[in-house]
Amino acid sequence: MSAPVPNTIPLLSGVSEIIDDYDGFVIDLWGVMHDGLEAFPEAVTALKNLRAAGKRIVILSNAPRRADSVAARNEELGIARDLADAVLSSGEVTWRNLKERKLPFYQQLGQNAYLIGPSRDLGMKEGLDFNFVEQVGDADFILLTGIWDPQDSVERYDSVLKPALEKKLPMVCANPDLEVIRGGKRELCAGAVAHYYEDLGGVVQYHGKPYQDIYQECMQLVGIEDGSRVLAVGDSLRTDIAGANAAGIHGLFIAGGIHSDDLHGLNAPADMIKLVGLCKRYGQYPVAAMPIFKW
Repeated sequence: MSAPVPNTIPLLSGVSEIIDDYDGFVIDLWGVMHDGLEAFPEAVTALKNLRAAGKRIVILSNAPRRADSVAARNEELGIARDLADAVLSSGEVTWRNLKERKLPFYQQLGQNAYLIGPSRDLGMKEGLDFNFVEQVGDADFILLTGIWDPQDSVERYDSVLKPALEKKLPMVCANPDLEVIRGGKRELCAGAVAHYYEDLGGVVQYHGKPYQDIYQECMQLVGIEDGSRVLAVGDSLRTDIAGANAAGIHGLFIAGGIHSDDLHGLNAPADMIKLVGLCKRYGQYPVAAMPIFKW
């Protein structure tokens, strides 16, 4: 029997209203803690207060880079390392799978990889024993970390993806997000290109939210067995809330992120009705919602 669909979703003025219900927090970055250019001051204050309250905190991001690189970037934006017990990224999980090659998918990969992504993702190549080639025709598989240019559409990648499809090259996607908001402007993400490749007939292996391998590792880092005592904070119903629900933990939805155009900051009763409709569309429901992440 499926769970009942809620008619309303509680609207919180701050996370402090529910901190006694939780011992561990899984915190998203983009749209919750920062916008890619600067940290949100009220979100940083909330994180500091959660830390002061003795809560376990793991930052969980779909950034397609190693965890230490993500932590370093957080510091540049004003989010100190000591505000979390651990940082885990989709890039980290992807890199480990490429390194260890334990899953059958990775055991079947050849040695020649073609990287699709910006220069800031080149660190994903370090420490891997693959030969990264310059032409997709020489590749055995594609490693997709991101897009080349913020203004790209998925069709720009036809020159790579269609020859790859002819060779039946598998793809590894290090960021399942479809889009991100950087400084108020929407940009394509790796997940959109990966889904486009799947639509063309390609095979894609994803790592990151909402896929459960990253949550299994995340929950080990949180160190709390009772999932009902863990709250995941995120701005995407498709990734953050869906992943949290599948992992058996609770989800707090931040409306001012990727769904902001639909919800207008939850400033009016009509916006709350829109939120319930949006949750119904995705089939994912949080335990509560907030316009922005704050204390």
